[in-house]
Amino acid sequence: MRSRRVLLVLALAVLAIPFVVPTVWMVAASVKPLPEIFAAPPSLWTKHPTLAAYGEAFSFQPFARQYLNSVYIAVLVTLITLAVSALGGYAFARIKFPGANALFLVVLTGLLVPSEVTIVPLFQMFKRAGMINTHWPLILVTALAAPCVLATFIMRQFFIALPVELEEAARLDGLGRPGIWFRICLPLAKPALSAVAILTFLASWNLYLEPTVYITSPELFTLPQALTRFTDAYGGQMWNTQLAAATMTVLPMLVVFVLLQRQFVEGLAHSGLK
Repeated sequence: MRSRRVLLVLALAVLAIPFVVPTVWMVAASVKPLPEIFAAPPSLWTKHPTLAAYGEAFSFQPFARQYLNSVYIAVLVTLITLAVSALGGYAFARIKFPGANALFLVVLTGLLVPSEVTIVPLFQMFKRAGMINTHWPLILVTALAAPCVLATFIMRQFFIALPVELEEAARLDGLGRPGIWFRICLPLAKPALSAVAILTFLASWNLYLEPTVYITSPELFTLPQALTRFTDAYGGQMWNTQLAAATMTVLPMLVVFVLLQRQFVEGLAHSGLK
C-alpha cells in the first residue's frame, strides 16, 4: 500500500512538471534584467535580481486601475452567478412543473454555443443600448452566459443529492419554499457554492475576447487585455515587464485555488460532476 502511494506521488510529480516549470520560470524571469532572459546558456535564477520590471508595469500604463477593473468585475460576476445558479439549480432540482426537463435541456444547450458565434449579435445589441466601451457587457455576458449555465448544472446536481427528508422536516416546522431554500438547502450547499465561485471567478478573470471587442479605452481594460499592451516604441515585447505583470495576474489566483481546493473538490464530487 505504501509503495503504491509513493508511485502515485511520483507520477503526479512528473505530470505536474509541464504546469509548474513554466510558472516558476515566469516568476524567476520577472526579476531578471532584460538581457538575461534570452542569455545562452539559459539559467533559471539570476545573481542580480531586480524589481524594476514591477515598477515599470504600473508606470507604463494604468495597470493598477486595470487590476481593479478585473477584481471588481470578477467579484460582481461571481456574486450574480451564485445567486442565479443557486435559485435556478434549486428550482430545476426540487420544483416539479410541466416541461421542467425539456427547459433544462434548452438551458444546457448554452454550453454548446461558443462565444465566437454570439459575439457579433451581442455587440450590435450592446451598441444600440449605448454600452460599448463600458464594463456592462462583460458583467452581463459572463454572469448570464455559459459560466452561469454550468453553475446552474452544478447546483442542480447538488440539490438533487440532498435528502428529501430534510425538506419534509422543514415543512413540518412551518417553513415555506423560500425558507427551505435559504435556511436549509443553501447552508448545506457551501461546497457546491465554493466550486461555482472558483470556476466563475476564473472564467471572468481570464476573459479576453469580450474585453477586446467591447472596450477600447486603456483605463477600462481588464488584465488579459492589458498584458498584450506592454510593447516598446518599435512594437517589440517588453518581456521582463510583461512577465512581471503576468506574475501579479496569476499568483493571486493560484493562492485562492490552493486555499479553497478542498471545497472545490468536495463541491464537484457532491454535485456528481466527474
